[in-house]
Amino acid sequence: MNRVDVAVVGAGIAGLRVADRLVAAGRSIAVLEARDRLGGRLLSHEGIDLGASWFWPNEPRVRALIEELGVDTHPQFRSGDAVYEDPRGVRRLEGNPIDVESGRFSGGAASLATALANRLPEGTVRTTSPVTSVRVRGTGSDTEPWSTASTPAGIELGGPSIELHADRAVLALPPALAVERIHFDPPLPEDLARLAAATPVWMGATTKVVAVYDRPFWREAGLAGAGVSHRGPLREIHDLSGPGGRAAALFGFAAPLDQWAPGDPEGQVARQLVTLFGRQAASPEQLHIVDWSRERWTVPSRPASPDRFDLYGHPAWRSPTHGRLHWASTETSPAFGGHIEGALLAADLAVEALLGSGPGT
Repeated sequence: MNRVDVAVVGAGIAGLRVADRLVAAGRSIAVLEARDRLGGRLLSHEGIDLGASWFWPNEPRVRALIEELGVDTHPQFRSGDAVYEDPRGVRRLEGNPIDVESGRFSGGAASLATALANRLPEGTVRTTSPVTSVRVRGTGSDTEPWSTASTPAGIELGGPSIELHADRAVLALPPALAVERIHFDPPLPEDLARLAAATPVWMGATTKVVAVYDRPFWREAGLAGAGVSHRGPLREIHDLSGPGGRAAALFGFAAPLDQWAPGDPEGQVARQLVTLFGRQAASPEQLHIVDWSRERWTVPSRPASPDRFDLYGHPAWRSPTHGRLHWASTETSPAFGGHIEGALLAADLAVEALLGSGPGT
């Protein structure tokens, strides 16, 4: 199917939301995803979240989608004391001032993306299909379609490209990644290209570390699994266990790996967790270290300044570029930037603009 009404670039939760709503509105859709999986930053391994984890009570879109899709959730574990580490040592904090009321996906956050993708028509999503160029022919209400050229990674070297023709497109990926990886013809307006390049990718400069154990032993000691540390690689730690403590896990946020002390990242993590939670933390059954700054389909090679979150939801993202290209990622959302809720809001705004732009789009 190389001729569709709308092409969606990216099969993260925003791209899948766009596709789902447009299919329900009777449009023909193709979703092009560079990776060999769905979900984008919703990445789970055996139900353990290696990317996004949480949603919050004040987020209506994600909560409605959970109910609509029948996705199982459970509350973030918060009971017990937290720990705090600085150069003077480790202190136990009475109560848990670190965690707040939030929800988690019992099958991992990727289960939300999977459930949404499963109700799309077969063949809608094409994985291992990174979009390399977008050509716009005709603007506004002109009928001549624009086209994207997508090269599947498996035949990238010397192989033929797939050309997809559509009337409109939704760029459902971080703007900074889009302007680095995609050749636009005609070029994006200079001010928009500068804005996109300067907009940081949410969590793009973060390493997520997850240690999986046979049981949540920290709870037996009256600890919530929450901590803040100014020593060692992990800076903020939380309980990542599933319902009832199975599977049992702790996770922490850290800087990109190239900012860690040299050598043995696994050993550094284990030693810090022992310092914070005791000897039982020394030997996790699994230890996942995911440096999101090294994810080539999430973060550009020259990332933007990580503190320019004021650019999130910029009004420029509300207007279709060249009259045909719409933007939808958590970075372009006018609210809840960085959250799953923000990605869903950005997707809904793109869909509303598409459905209001005239018949056949």
